[in-house]
Amino acid sequence: MARGLRAGLCAALLALGGCQSGPRLATVARVDLDRFMGDWYVLASIPIGAEKQSYNGVESYRRNADGSIATTYTFREGGFDGKQKTYHPVGFVRNTQTNAEWGMQFIWPIKAEYLITYLADDYSTTIIGRSSRDYAWIMARSPTIPEADYAALTAVLAAQGYDLAKLRRVPQRW
Repeated sequence: MARGLRAGLCAALLALGGCQSGPRLATVARVDLDRFMGDWYVLASIPIGAEKQSYNGVESYRRNADGSIATTYTFREGGFDGKQKTYHPVGFVRNTQTNAEWGMQFIWPIKAEYLITYLADDYSTTIIGRSSRDYAWIMARSPTIPEADYAALTAVLAAQGYDLAKLRRVPQRW
């Protein structure tokens, strides 16, 4: 009975993004949170439902006094002139030794896994992923990057075990 309840609970949480499946995804060794804060343009993603038709996606981070991360994700839905959508999840650093493992809370009390799996030395590009490899985001400090840099980032995702056929480039026009 307890095993069935646990399996059912995990299945429900997995549907909401709370459980981990698959081998643990490696993170970067260390993130300087102050340098990581600010605006990141979402260049590509294996998207969650709400962002499947996103344009001009921007994720912004700001540290709160309590140590949590105020997050604002804004995009246009369906086109550059589409309705603007804004979400405000809260990030919680789970591993303070690396600062690369967060829980991202869209709905209380669930904190979905949010892993910083790649970060350029100059903090110009990053990849966010999940061990279940169901979602991923390639982000940069600018709305465009050289095509060779984009190809290198997608190669990192492929090496991490992601299915690149699910990757969607997020149109950016500013």
